Amino acid sequence: MTETLLAATVLLGASVQWLTGMGFALVAVPALVLLLGPAQGVILANCAAGAISVVGLARGWRRVRPAAMVPLCLAAACTVPAGAWTTRQLPRPVLLLTMGALVTAAVLLVLRGTRVPALRGGTGAVTAGALGGFMNAAAGVGGPPVSLYALNAGWTVREFVPNAQFYGVAVNAFSIAANGAPRLTAPQWAVTAAAMTAGALIGNAISTRVPERRARHLVLLLALAGGATTMTKGLWGMWLGR
Repeated sequence: MTETLLAATVLLGASVQWLTGMGFALVAVPALVLLLGPAQGVILANCAAGAISVVGLARGWRRVRPAAMVPLCLAAACTVPAGAWTTRQLPRPVLLLTMGALVTAAVLLVLRGTRVPALRGGTGAVTAGALGGFMNAAAGVGGPPVSLYALNAGWTVREFVPNAQFYGVAVNAFSIAANGAPRLTAPQWAVTAAAMTAGALIGNAISTRVPERRARHLVLLLALAGGATTMTKGLWGMWLGR
């Protein structure tokens, strides 16, 4: 049953990532955390999202903006260790609650299209990168701060996607270096690889049929539901531990 649910989660996350250029972690992390535990769920999300970003970046690397992305990535490298340390220190229920809250807050900010003056220019790049690095290592979701930075910078979707993939490669590499590789069984590795491949095929196949705005809202709504579920699980664990 665990392998089946794992395959379904990775398949959905990979399909969404290929469909919209982002969203694997937002969609998959809450379920992966519940299936594998907070630490292993986050690490697997880092590995899968990083691998998908590598493949996607191979097609769009010419549109990467180094002047914006280098500060973002350097800032992330500085805060990833703090996020990894936080994950190892917190009790499981508290960690679930924290992860669910981070996902939910990030989704709500992106849904509202929040404009934050502090996320503009060079200072904004450093701030977004630092927040994204911490959140990626601690909760597996480092994309929302970068999305908010792009929104405040006025980037189009075409400009955002390759830069988000570049950041995804870097921040997930940093996170894997800090947290280590996921400890999965051979069957779990097999279904994960198969689901990622199938998700790529499905996402590519439907990307021309689903309007981008509708797909993006679907991603965020799924992520919001996952974040709320994870928070509920954490609160329930804290209640039982009283």
